[in-house]
Parts: sequence; structure tokens; C-alpha cells
Amino acid sequence: MFAVLLFIGILYFSEVEFTAAQSVGVCYGRNGDNLPTQQETVDLYKSNGIGRMRIYDPDERSLQALKGSNIELILGVSNDKLQSLNDAGAATDWVNTNVKAYSSDVKFKYIAVGNEVEPNANEAQYVLPAMRNIQNAISSANLQDQIKVSTAIKSSLVANPYPPNNGVFSDSASGFIKPIVDFLVSNRAPLLANLYPYFSHVENQQTVPLNYALFTQQGTNDAGYQNLFDALLDSLYAALEKAGASNVNVVVSESGWPSDGGVAASVDNAGTYYRNLINHVKGGTPKRPNGPIETYLFAMFDENRKDGDETEKHFGLFRPDKSPKYQLSYN
Repeated sequence: MFAVLLFIGILYFSEVEFTAAQSVGVCYGRNGDNLPTQQETVDLYKSNGIGRMRIYDPDERSLQALKGSNIELILGVSNDKLQSLNDAGAATDWVNTNVKAYSSDVKFKYIAVGNEVEPNANEAQYVLPAMRNIQNAISSANLQDQIKVSTAIKSSLVANPYPPNNGVFSDSASGFIKPIVDFLVSNRAPLLANLYPYFSHVENQQTVPLNYALFTQQGTNDAGYQNLFDALLDSLYAALEKAGASNVNVVVSESGWPSDGGVAASVDNAGTYYRNLINHVKGGTPKRPNGPIETYLFAMFDENRKDGDETEKHFGLFRPDKSPKYQLSYN
């Protein structure tokens, strides 16, 4: 009997350690015509010790595959659904169908209401009302202690990002983001942010050296920063402080580096970035030194049907045949 209890205890503590010690998740996009099934994908997460996932819509097969997996989940509301969820009844139906129905078997952590909505876009007016309606529906389902409601933003909403302490939400973004930040404060929810040192380097090659973007710079710059990831994140924290939200935590809901298709896009650079990022987020930033930093790598697979620049098709950690592009340890 003692041996059985000991074995159960080991299993229990191993499971707790697997999730609690996990600071790195991976985003799972499905914009490809050659990708593994949802069940194969969940199995690949488990076999690689990846304990957190972000998906961008409530895909039924993904949710079914996640049942009993113990993988923590960010579930997205796509931008084209925001307007419909301004209706409280529709938001309740969405939560009941896609969250409540699975909540006993799937470890929902955040609902990301919209992704990288531009402040001047038509969808911007629908983000906060949809967040409120989703929050009310989550509370009605008695899931408010388990699941937090937020939205995912681009780092470009921050003006004056260098030095990071000067970061502030831009004039064009403040009318959009400030009421959202107030909502997050009221509900003790984090802000989700997609941070890409890759794009900052490509767009500012003269002022943003490659080694600064890849975590390989020796020593710190004149602002006290060794890498661009920390600088981007701390500029966002500075903006939150100026918006009266110093207690709001930032979850890095996407960060990645392409392996092909453009400037500085190579397997070597991408592998260096992912490897160093995984190690780095076990700690904190100069402004918020107490880590870990909850971070989601973008993305699980190369997605051959993605729009935009060629690099967009080459962010995968794994190839569509499930073979790893890099040798990485995720936990």
C-alpha cells in the first residue's frame, strides 16, 4: 500500500511540477494544407514537454484533443467575431459552447479577445464590449477564478520605447488601449502582448544590431539592456505604469524568428533566438527582475497558407511532418 501511495504521490507532484515550472508555451496555428491532425499535434506537445498552448479560434477538434492533456490553454476570439460578441447573448452562447462545455477536461487559462487589433481599425470599437460580455459569461459559468479575459496587442502601440523607461502608449493608441487596461486592472487580468525582436531588427538594421535581437550581445547598452526582448517588454511595462496599471502583468503571447524568406531569416538565427529565449524567460527583465516571464513561442508549425511576407510561412518549430527544425528543450 505504501508503495502504491508513494507512486501516486510521485505522479501527482510530477504533474504539478510539469505545469507550475513551465514558463514556455507554443502557439498552434492551422493555416496550412499539410499539417498533422489536431490529435497528433497535442500528442507532439506532450511528447516534447510543452505544457502551454495558444490557439486562435475555438476549433472543436483541437478542444477535443486537449481533453485530459493537462496543457494550459489560451483560447482566441478571432477579429472577425468581435462585432457579433457585442451581443451579450451571443457571448454567453460562445462561452457555453466553447469553454464551459470543455472546462472540466481542458485547462483554459486566458481568453484572448482579438489579436493585434489596430487602434484605428473598424474592429477596435468592438474589442472592449466583447471582453466585458465574455467576462460576464465566464463569471456566470463560475469560471472567473480559473480563466482571465484579455486581448493580444502589438508592441507598436508603445511610443518612445527607448530607453524603455520612456515607454508610453502612443496618442493614436491611448483612446483604444486605456479603457482596456482599466478593465484588466478591475479584473486582475494580464495584458497579452506579441513581441518580435526580429521585426524590430529588420526594420531598424542600423540601430538594432542582430546580436542585440538574438540575446548574443556582450555586455549592456547605455540604457542597461543586453537584449531587445527585455527592452520591448520593459517599455510596455513603463507604458502600463503611466496608464495607472503598474500591477498589470504582461504575458508574451507570441514571440518567434523565421528560418527562411527574408533578411536575417535562417535556421541558425532562428535556432539561436528560440534557444536563448527559452532560457532567458526563466528569469525576469531589468524592470521586472522576478521571473519567470510567461511566454508563448510562435509557432508550432510552418504554415504554407499564411498571407503576407514569405517569412510568415517559416516560423515553425516543427516541420509539417512533425520533425523538429531545432534541438530545443521546452521545460
